Amino acid sequence: MATKVFINLPVKNLDKSVAFFTALGYSFNPQFTDEKATCMIISENIFAMLLTEAYFKTFTRKEVADAKVSTEVLIALDASSREEVQQMVAKAKDAGGTIYAEPQDYGWMYQHSFADLDGHQWELVYMDAAQMPAPQQ
Repeated sequence: MATKVFINLPVKNLDKSVAFFTALGYSFNPQFTDEKATCMIISENIFAMLLTEAYFKTFTRKEVADAKVSTEVLIALDASSREEVQQMVAKAKDAGGTIYAEPQDYGWMYQHSFADLDGHQWELVYMDAAQMPAPQQ
Protein backbone atom coordinates (compact mmCIF):
# COMPACT_ATOMS: atom_id res chain seq x y z
CA MET A 1 0.00 0.00 0.00
CA ALA A 2 1.38 3.40 -0.96
CA THR A 3 2.29 5.76 1.88
CA LYS A 4 3.54 8.81 -0.03
CA VAL A 5 2.52 10.73 -3.15
CA PHE A 6 5.02 12.15 -5.65
CA ILE A 7 3.51 14.34 -8.37
CA ASN A 8 5.92 14.84 -11.28
CA LEU A 9 5.48 18.08 -13.21
CA PRO A 10 7.46 19.44 -16.15
CA VAL A 11 8.57 23.07 -15.82
CA LYS A 12 10.08 25.43 -18.35
CA ASN A 13 12.32 27.29 -15.87
CA LEU A 14 13.22 25.47 -12.67
CA ASP A 15 14.58 28.55 -10.87
CA LYS A 16 11.44 30.57 -11.59
CA SER A 17 9.23 27.68 -10.46
CA VAL A 18 11.19 27.36 -7.21
CA ALA A 19 10.83 31.11 -6.61
CA PHE A 20 7.08 30.92 -7.34
CA PHE A 21 6.40 28.07 -4.93
CA THR A 22 8.73 29.53 -2.31
CA ALA A 23 6.53 32.65 -2.40
CA LEU A 24 3.58 30.38 -1.60
CA GLY A 25 5.41 29.08 1.47
CA TYR A 26 6.68 25.72 0.23
CA SER A 27 10.15 24.36 0.92
CA PHE A 28 12.35 21.96 -1.03
CA ASN A 29 14.37 18.88 -0.15
CA PRO A 30 18.01 19.64 -1.08
CA GLN A 31 18.78 15.89 -1.29
CA PHE A 32 16.63 15.72 -4.42
CA THR A 33 17.54 19.06 -5.97
CA ASP A 34 19.95 19.82 -8.78
CA GLU A 35 19.90 21.79 -12.03
CA LYS A 36 17.33 19.36 -13.55
CA ALA A 37 14.88 18.79 -10.70
CA THR A 38 13.73 19.63 -7.21
CA CYS A 39 11.47 17.99 -4.66
CA MET A 40 8.85 20.41 -3.32
CA ILE A 41 7.51 19.43 0.07
CA ILE A 42 3.73 19.87 0.17
CA SER A 43 3.22 17.92 3.39
CA GLU A 44 4.84 15.09 5.33
CA ASN A 45 3.71 12.56 2.71
CA ILE A 46 2.98 14.63 -0.40
CA PHE A 47 5.66 15.94 -2.74
CA ALA A 48 5.83 17.57 -6.16
CA MET A 49 8.84 16.78 -8.27
CA LEU A 50 9.45 19.81 -10.48
CA LEU A 51 11.46 18.57 -13.46
CA THR A 52 12.87 20.58 -16.34
CA GLU A 53 11.01 19.65 -19.51
CA ALA A 54 14.10 18.00 -21.00
CA TYR A 55 14.57 15.84 -17.91
CA PHE A 56 10.84 15.08 -17.65
CA LYS A 57 10.95 13.76 -21.25
CA THR A 58 13.43 11.06 -20.18
CA PHE A 59 10.65 9.43 -18.12
CA THR A 60 8.04 9.08 -20.87
CA ARG A 61 7.76 8.19 -24.53
CA LYS A 62 4.76 10.49 -24.96
CA GLU A 63 4.77 14.14 -25.85
CA VAL A 64 4.86 16.46 -22.87
CA ALA A 65 1.60 18.40 -22.59
CA ASP A 66 1.70 22.18 -22.62
CA ALA A 67 -0.35 22.87 -19.50
CA LYS A 68 -1.14 26.38 -20.75
CA VAL A 69 -2.98 24.84 -23.70
CA SER A 70 -4.36 21.55 -22.38
CA THR A 71 -5.03 20.07 -18.96
CA GLU A 72 -3.07 17.00 -18.05
CA VAL A 73 -3.90 16.94 -14.34
CA LEU A 74 -5.82 18.85 -11.66
CA ILE A 75 -3.90 18.89 -8.40
CA ALA A 76 -6.30 19.23 -5.47
CA LEU A 77 -5.02 19.98 -1.98
CA ASP A 78 -6.99 20.39 1.22
CA ALA A 79 -6.80 23.50 3.36
CA SER A 80 -7.54 24.00 7.03
CA SER A 81 -9.88 26.95 6.46
CA ARG A 82 -11.62 29.09 3.88
CA GLU A 83 -9.15 31.86 4.75
CA GLU A 84 -6.20 29.59 4.01
CA VAL A 85 -7.65 28.89 0.55
CA GLN A 86 -8.05 32.62 -0.11
CA GLN A 87 -4.56 33.45 1.19
CA MET A 88 -2.86 30.77 -0.91
CA VAL A 89 -4.65 31.85 -4.09
CA ALA A 90 -3.73 35.50 -3.38
CA LYS A 91 -0.07 34.51 -2.86
CA ALA A 92 -0.10 32.56 -6.12
CA LYS A 93 -1.51 35.54 -8.02
CA ASP A 94 1.02 37.92 -6.44
CA ALA A 95 3.85 35.53 -7.39
CA GLY A 96 2.84 35.50 -11.08
CA GLY A 97 0.27 32.72 -11.19
CA THR A 98 -3.14 33.10 -12.79
CA ILE A 99 -6.64 32.57 -11.49
CA TYR A 100 -8.49 30.33 -13.94
CA ALA A 101 -11.83 29.90 -12.16
CA GLU A 102 -14.02 31.79 -9.74
CA PRO A 103 -14.23 30.50 -6.16
CA GLN A 104 -16.99 27.99 -5.48
CA ASP A 105 -18.83 28.15 -2.15
CA TYR A 106 -21.13 25.23 -1.34
CA GLY A 107 -21.57 26.19 2.32
CA TRP A 108 -19.88 23.07 3.64
CA MET A 109 -17.11 23.20 1.01
CA TYR A 110 -15.15 26.14 -0.40
CA GLN A 111 -12.71 25.88 -3.27
CA HIS A 112 -10.63 28.19 -5.39
CA SER A 113 -7.86 27.58 -7.86
CA PHE A 114 -4.82 28.96 -9.61
CA ALA A 115 -2.42 27.99 -12.37
CA ASP A 116 1.31 28.09 -11.72
CA LEU A 117 3.86 29.63 -14.09
CA ASP A 118 3.69 26.60 -16.40
CA GLY A 119 -0.10 26.41 -16.40
CA HIS A 120 -0.49 23.44 -14.02
CA GLN A 121 -3.83 23.77 -12.26
CA TRP A 122 -3.94 23.70 -8.45
CA GLU A 123 -7.27 23.36 -6.64
CA LEU A 124 -7.43 24.35 -2.98
CA VAL A 125 -10.37 23.01 -1.01
CA TYR A 126 -11.67 23.55 2.51
CA MET A 127 -14.36 21.10 3.66
CA ASP A 128 -16.34 21.21 6.89
CA ALA A 129 -17.50 17.60 7.18
CA ALA A 130 -19.86 18.50 10.04
CA GLN A 131 -21.80 20.73 7.61
CA MET A 132 -21.82 18.22 4.76
CA PRO A 133 -25.35 17.43 3.55
CA ALA A 134 -26.73 13.97 4.15
CA PRO A 135 -26.60 11.61 1.15
CA GLN A 136 -29.71 11.63 -1.05
CA GLN A 137 -31.45 8.26 -1.28
